[in-house]
Amino acid sequence: MLSPTENVRRLRQYHPPLAGRAGLRLDFNENTEGCSPRVLARLRQISAEDLGRYPERGPVEAVAADWLELPPPQVLLTNGVDEAIHLLCETYLQPGDEALVVVPTFSMYEIYAAATGAHVVAIPAGEDFRFSTEEVLSRLSPRTRLLAIANPNNPTGAVVARAELLEIANRAPAAAVLVDEAYFDFYGESVIDQVGRLENLFVARTFSKAYGMAGLRAGALAGSAAQIPFVRRVASPYNVNAVALACLPQALSDGDYVRAYVDAVRRGRARLESELRALGIPFWPSQANFVLAQFGPRREAFLAAMKRRGVLVRDRHTDPGCAGCVRITVGTEEQTDRLLAALRTCLDEIARAREVPA
Repeated sequence: MLSPTENVRRLRQYHPPLAGRAGLRLDFNENTEGCSPRVLARLRQISAEDLGRYPERGPVEAVAADWLELPPPQVLLTNGVDEAIHLLCETYLQPGDEALVVVPTFSMYEIYAAATGAHVVAIPAGEDFRFSTEEVLSRLSPRTRLLAIANPNNPTGAVVARAELLEIANRAPAAAVLVDEAYFDFYGESVIDQVGRLENLFVARTFSKAYGMAGLRAGALAGSAAQIPFVRRVASPYNVNAVALACLPQALSDGDYVRAYVDAVRRGRARLESELRALGIPFWPSQANFVLAQFGPRREAFLAAMKRRGVLVRDRHTDPGCAGCVRITVGTEEQTDRLLAALRTCLDEIARAREVPA
C-alpha cells in the first residue's frame, strides 16, 4: 500500500487563513496597494503565444542580478522565497543532519528542513524576542548543515546585526547560512554584498512585499558562484512562470513606486507604534512592514471586532512565545488612518463590554 515517508507523516501542516479575506488586508504583510502600474501595463501585453511557451528564466535572471549588483552566476530566480528555502534544504540536508532556527520565525524553514529527514533545532529567542547569537553559536555541531535566519524576522520585526550574521557564517563553514531578507526594503540593511566572499552564505529576496507581486510568486536567491550551481541542479528549469518573468523587469524599473510605498509604510509603522504605546498595548519595535502587539485575554475579541469593521489582522498566538499576540501589517497613510480608527473603536467596545455586569 502506498504511504508517504515517515518524515512527511510527522510534518506539521501550515494552514494560512486565506479564505474570506474581504476588507482591508493587514494580515499577510502584502503590499496593500498592489503592484506598480508598469507591471499592470506589461500584463496587458501578454499574448496567448507568450503563455503557450515554456518560460525562459536566464535573461530575466541577468536583469535581477544586475539590480542586486551581483554577477548572474550568483543569482537564481525562484518561485517566491518559499522555493528558495526548499531548494537549499534539498541541496544541503539529509537524514541525520541538523537545521538551526531561532523561534518564533517563518514556519516554512522547519517544514522544508524536516521533510528531508533532518533534525530541526528550534532555539527560543531571548527576552523581547532578541536574537541570541551566543546561543546559536553554542548549538553548532558537526551535524549542523543549515541555519535559516529571517532578517527582519517574521512575526516579530526584530533584526540581527550584520556583524553577528557574518560571525555565524564564519563560524559554521560546513553549513548553508540563509539570511532571508524578505522585508529588506522596510529595513535597508543587508549582507548580500558578502555572498561572493563567504561560500556558505545565501541571501533570499522576495517581490511579494514591497513590490506588490505576491500573486505572481517571484523571488531571488543569491549565493556564491561555487554553490549556486548545485542549488540549480534541484530546481526546475521552468520554476518561475512566464507571467512573473515578463513582469519582474518592469517592477524593478519602477524604483519611485517602491520607494514611495516603503516611505508610507515606515511613517505608518511609527504612527501605529505610537498609538499602541498611548493605548498601553505592549508591542515589539519593528523594522518590517508590520508590528506584533500583545493583546492578552482581549485577543479573540479584538480579532473579531476588527473583522466586523472590515480590517483583517493576523492571529499569531500559537507561535512560540507569542501567546495573546496579533500581527498588524502597515499600509498607506489612508489605510493607517482607517486602521488606527478601528483600533481605538474596537478597544473601547471591548472595554465597555467588560464593564457590563453579568
